[in-house]
Amino acid sequence: MAKQFPAIGPEHQAFIEKQPIFFVGTAAADGRVNVSPKGMDSLRALGPNRVMWLNVTGSGNETAAHLLLLPRMTLMFCAFDGAPLILRLYGTARMVQPDQAEWADLYAQFPALPAARQIYLLDVDLVQTSCGMAVPLMDFHEGRENLNEVHRKLSDEQLGDYRQRKNARSIDGFPTGLPEATEAQLS
Repeated sequence: MAKQFPAIGPEHQAFIEKQPIFFVGTAAADGRVNVSPKGMDSLRALGPNRVMWLNVTGSGNETAAHLLLLPRMTLMFCAFDGAPLILRLYGTARMVQPDQAEWADLYAQFPALPAARQIYLLDVDLVQTSCGMAVPLMDFHEGRENLNEVHRKLSDEQLGDYRQRKNARSIDGFPTGLPEATEAQLS
């Protein structure tokens, strides 16, 4: 049975902090809905109605594009071990990029990750739990380092070029708000 709460309670926060993976859902008014799995040590609860998560460069940048058009976001956490539970955080979000003044203070709350691209701040207006009895039981072995290994091999110029080619627009063609390409990246 689903239950709704106006804020993240201590039991919710304990559950969130235990999860090795969470899912981010966003959508613009038109185009595709995006659901992305997120791992690494990339999420922090900042209070009963705010969380933030660190995003690194990947093959796309859908969340950024969607939030520029419609700032709603849902985060979902599932219990893959122990008692069944699904927890969703609903709210509005905004993006902070490395060239913004608040980046340094926010980023300092995470381990340094190569190719850190954005931090998302989610103002939570609804917390919902549901049973999760159909979610399979699974064992967590370890986090993957593949993405970090790839990013460590890239120069700043190579990373900037990749972002301009793969992350500047969503798959629906919406701009993602990344800083404009430098002359070197365009040539």
